[in-house]
Amino acid sequence: MTLGLTVWPWVLFCLGAILPLLQHEPFVVVWNMPTARCHQRFGVALPLEDYAIVENQGNAFQGQNMTIFYKNKFGLYPYISPEGKYYNGGIPQKVRLKQHLERATAEITQLLQPDFHGLAVVDWEEWRPLWRRNWGPKAVYKEASEQWVWERFPDMRAKKRVYLAEVEFEGAAQELMERTLELGKELRPWGLWGFYKFPDCFNDNWMKGGNYSGECNAMEVLRNNRLMWLWEASTALYPSIYLPPKLPPAKRQSYVHHRLQEAFRVARFGLEQPLSVIAYSRVSYRHSTRYLSEADLVHTIGESAALGATGLALWGDNSYSRSAESCRSLRHYITHTLGPYVVNVTSAAQLCSRQLCHGHGRCVRQRPDELGAFLHLSLQAWGQFCCRCYRGSGDCLDQGVVLGPQQAHRHGTWGEGSLW
Repeated sequence: MTLGLTVWPWVLFCLGAILPLLQHEPFVVVWNMPTARCHQRFGVALPLEDYAIVENQGNAFQGQNMTIFYKNKFGLYPYISPEGKYYNGGIPQKVRLKQHLERATAEITQLLQPDFHGLAVVDWEEWRPLWRRNWGPKAVYKEASEQWVWERFPDMRAKKRVYLAEVEFEGAAQELMERTLELGKELRPWGLWGFYKFPDCFNDNWMKGGNYSGECNAMEVLRNNRLMWLWEASTALYPSIYLPPKLPPAKRQSYVHHRLQEAFRVARFGLEQPLSVIAYSRVSYRHSTRYLSEADLVHTIGESAALGATGLALWGDNSYSRSAESCRSLRHYITHTLGPYVVNVTSAAQLCSRQLCHGHGRCVRQRPDELGAFLHLSLQAWGQFCCRCYRGSGDCLDQGVVLGPQQAHRHGTWGEGSLW
């Protein structure tokens, strides 16, 4: 049976998925935490592989599955320290672009193998490429840009000086970010290149009271449209879904949902093929050491899988491996909470892909706003999900009879029982 648009208008949302990050894995969870010393220094092994969590060989923080490039370890990223010290010119207008690309070339070729197929994330957070988004502490980049104009044109009127500073800043920021991604794609064309925290939703207004819906700021959605050049230069999007610890539990799924939905909107925005969406999450709440509850794993990992993300990266800093005690605490969380849930979701995503897409697509919610529908192992049918076929796989829907979960269980394709 072929699904026609006249029968199911929501099928537009269900078609056109990018290929899986790993072969036959429609949804993967990737470890982006520097935890190698848990085993090396404290003898505490983290059983990530046992729970289908993808990591670099040897627990390396940067490797062939996952690499993140920070501001001080990739090219000549211009920024201003909190103490006011200028690095690499301080603002994008003053960066030495040729030298930046030369250094980035050396770092990419040294770190990543020629056949690199993993996540390549550039984490530059000191300034934002759109002038009007540099508020709060980031306003220093606007001030420095105006000063740069004044030094060259001291007689220019203030209004024109601000205008020129904005034009120069945005033009230089675009060139720097664009050229960096183009370089990465040229050197390692199979990598998934993109910037961390792009796109952003700016839906952190839950503390203002009122009826918080989680929806993205309307003005910021329009500004995301202005970043078309960035989406065209990227091969993946890496939105952040870190949960603020004080965000009321009832609001958390909506908060994550709309951040992901904006990423999926951008992934399809004016592009011939949708971009991969790999959400960035944490094992703990933002700016906190408290681990995510099971419910909030559903709100982050579960929501990402249900909406059709390629995968999810779990980020953390050195604090998780600072002592034997912190390593044992992390291992306990992995074995008792995080790991079983990851196995549940990745297994369900794989099973649903086989049943609804014959292994040639990923299951996504028929209607994205049905927040109660998740890819969990259960004996319920996948009635609220549809198949989004992988690019180039043809019609993955019209390939015979599809087994429901109960039938699959009887035929031995379910696994060793429900985990959720």
